[in-house]
Amino acid sequence: MSSSSSLGFGIGLRTAHFNTLLERRAEVDWFEALSENFMMEGGRPHFVLDRIRRDFPIVLHGVSLSIGSTDPLRRDYLDRLRWLIERFEPRWISDHLCWTGVDAHNLHDLLPLPWNEEALALVVSRVVEVQDVLGHRIALENVSSYLAFTHSTMSEWEFLSEVARRADCSILLDVNNIYVSARNLGFDPRAFIDGIPSERVVQMHLAGHSDCGTHLLDTHDAAVAEPVWELFVHARRRLGAVPTCIEWDGNVPPLEELESEVATARRRAAEAEPSGQPRDDHATAAA
Repeated sequence: MSSSSSLGFGIGLRTAHFNTLLERRAEVDWFEALSENFMMEGGRPHFVLDRIRRDFPIVLHGVSLSIGSTDPLRRDYLDRLRWLIERFEPRWISDHLCWTGVDAHNLHDLLPLPWNEEALALVVSRVVEVQDVLGHRIALENVSSYLAFTHSTMSEWEFLSEVARRADCSILLDVNNIYVSARNLGFDPRAFIDGIPSERVVQMHLAGHSDCGTHLLDTHDAAVAEPVWELFVHARRRLGAVPTCIEWDGNVPPLEELESEVATARRRAAEAEPSGQPRDDHATAAA
């Protein structure tokens, strides 16, 4: 896998856009494909992804690694992921810093961890094992949180940074998730961004959320909110021109609306530069 240099701004590849993408070239720089949606052999998803990768770089993003679980790692899942990597040659691969099930039961949610040394040792050992099996470095993404563990002894950004250092993995920084968690748990979202080692960040996510009054819910079913755009500008100033993906998973609009969000991301990224012009893309090895 190659570096994240010069990728620019991408979107998540969704089935709702397959027909449009087969008819015309999208006004984006790259695509992020959900790993689990392509783990079968053949079929229309593979046909579309093969067409996409002729013209665009792709990355793979998973939701089932469950790196924070105490269950044994699923070797069948890792074997399918390795096959997928060899088949489609993504720029990098990523998943979430969370757990998704217990006793082999998938809860279909991205569940947070306590931020302490015991959990840190567990996650680091599992990341090292995953990277050995895949033969590639992975990137881990921060998830949205709705509660805090009394057993935590460090901040989430300290935990994520230490996982990246000890396991020699990369970071996918989700700016919307930072904002959602900060509002829900009462911390400064800029402190999260300022505490992350810039050299480890290979990608950022932007997405929409829902305001439920007492809390924010990470729903990925709306346009990026203004406070998240403002936090994104801060992240660009702090981390550089990290490749950025717009996620939209519910109430998926026409492709044109995603392209509009990408255009907005370009404009907001330019705000991070004193000259009003974006700097050269940040280069971090992903393999």
